[in-house]
Amino acid sequence: MEGKEEDVKLGANKFNERQPIGTSAQTKDYKEPPPAPLFEPGELTSWSFWRAGIAEFMATFLFLYVTVLTVMGYARSTSKCASVGVQGIAWAFGGMIFALVYCTAGISGGHINPAVTFGLFLARKLSLTRAVFYIVMQTLGAICGAGVVKGFQPTIYQIQGGGANVVAHGYTKGSGLGAEIIGTFVLVYTVFSATDAKRNARDSHVPILAPLPIGFAVFLVHLATIPITGTGINPARSLGAAIIFNKDHAWDDHVMDLLGWTIYRRCPCCSLPPGDHQSHPIQEWALKFSCL
Repeated sequence: MEGKEEDVKLGANKFNERQPIGTSAQTKDYKEPPPAPLFEPGELTSWSFWRAGIAEFMATFLFLYVTVLTVMGYARSTSKCASVGVQGIAWAFGGMIFALVYCTAGISGGHINPAVTFGLFLARKLSLTRAVFYIVMQTLGAICGAGVVKGFQPTIYQIQGGGANVVAHGYTKGSGLGAEIIGTFVLVYTVFSATDAKRNARDSHVPILAPLPIGFAVFLVHLATIPITGTGINPARSLGAAIIFNKDHAWDDHVMDLLGWTIYRRCPCCSLPPGDHQSHPIQEWALKFSCL
């Protein structure tokens, strides 16, 4: 009988019905961690720094490999009813993010996305040194992942679009850009919310596993924007597929940036003008670099 009373006390009656919300609900001391330094040269001599970069490379490589293969399987199917469909593609993206974030969170933080890395850098949660290193490794991983898929089935890869992001017929480039900005915002906002350190400083009624809401956010954004752009929300994923696919219409709709609308407006070289079907010098350099 005493055991049952203790269970009740630790369960439903642990929290007062009038428990305050917000910062006043915190029952543990919480101190905001100091901002990360802009440059941290000491990281370059640490094995954990290089291990984190390798983890980001492998995670982005596996992410592109599985998801682009899923897209190819859907595209080559003669009967869409017999394929995974748009829902299956969305689950592939969301499920892979869930699994990979869970696996790499303790090593690198599980970014797997330059937009996430850039957002965390702006929030001073990691140094510029680490942010640049992560973005480079993520981009290289995406290029290699898409390249392996093309190596398996080069003809089908080129015929079926290579998983590259393009604006669908019936939508303007402005609509595609807006969808990508909103989708990326949803993802980064979820990442910040799910990894908020204040959650560990208060007694929460609902325990949270950070990779789950992040993966679910990716799934939902894909459901919404696959019909518009194929869903990018990850500059490394979009750039890697575009470099390996390397077709005019993929580059026409591709914006090679991390700052979204701001850099897009200020840097015309980030995208090709409408109707221009020539490779950009930056793209030619990237292709030469990837072939070394």
